[in-house]
Amino acid sequence: MRGWFRLTVGLLAVVLGALWTVSGLGYVEGSVLTDQRIWAVVGPVLVLIGLVALWFGMRARRRRG
Repeated sequence: MRGWFRLTVGLLAVVLGALWTVSGLGYVEGSVLTDQRIWAVVGPVLVLIGLVALWFGMRARRRRG
């Protein structure tokens, strides 16, 4: 069960981080995050954290069989 949780959290983090990145860069209009440099920095960090969580989730699922 832990593998599925890590995969879900990782995927959510990647999607949210990508959204924060494009919002921070100004590609998404009508948001509080639009053109805010902090979100253009925090977004890719969250994407990296999500990718690590996905990697650990895949390892946990592969190990269980």
